[in-house]
Amino acid sequence: INKGEFIAIMGPSGSGKSTLMHILGFLDTSTSGEYYFNGNKVSGLDDDILAEYRNKKVGFVFQNYNLLRKTSVWDNVYLPLLYSKKKVNDKVVDKAIKEVNLEHRKEYLSNQLSGGEKQRVAIARSLVNNPDIIFADEPTGNLDSKSGIQIMSILQKLNKEGKTIILVTHEIMTAEHADRIITVKDGRIVEDSKSF
Repeated sequence: INKGEFIAIMGPSGSGKSTLMHILGFLDTSTSGEYYFNGNKVSGLDDDILAEYRNKKVGFVFQNYNLLRKTSVWDNVYLPLLYSKKKVNDKVVDKAIKEVNLEHRKEYLSNQLSGGEKQRVAIARSLVNNPDIIFADEPTGNLDSKSGIQIMSILQKLNKEGKTIILVTHEIMTAEHADRIITVKDGRIVEDSKSF
């Protein structure tokens, strides 16, 4: 996967899509094979470096949003900065919220938002540390089609701005937003093709 690509990983339930994404995103380790990130063999990196990669190099967007309930949009987006050694700047949070067009909701609690708005908050949170790569695991899975299209257009915009996007989905219409579709079956890549 090259810098700036938009990849969709597809396959039936249980095929290994999420496992592959978790390995690529440093959440899991592989039991075999080799994985190189920016030229570094990942299996040789210690836990502190992997934690730093998770915090600074990648952002995650999950199907179930993983937001703190009864907490404002602004505070949910701010959360990753608590684990960062960067000097916290409120403008960074405001910029991430603006990227997903939610400035008018930043004081709302997450349990006051629609599903599409929650997913946009999750995307803003994934952006706040300015990662190189955004991993999105079924980001439209819980959404109606209109909200799903909004989420995909935000991811496409971020990709055009230079972010690498790695998306896991079982929906072909979602996958078609990517430049490349990798199909997984029974833990193996069975196809790697350009999207049309």
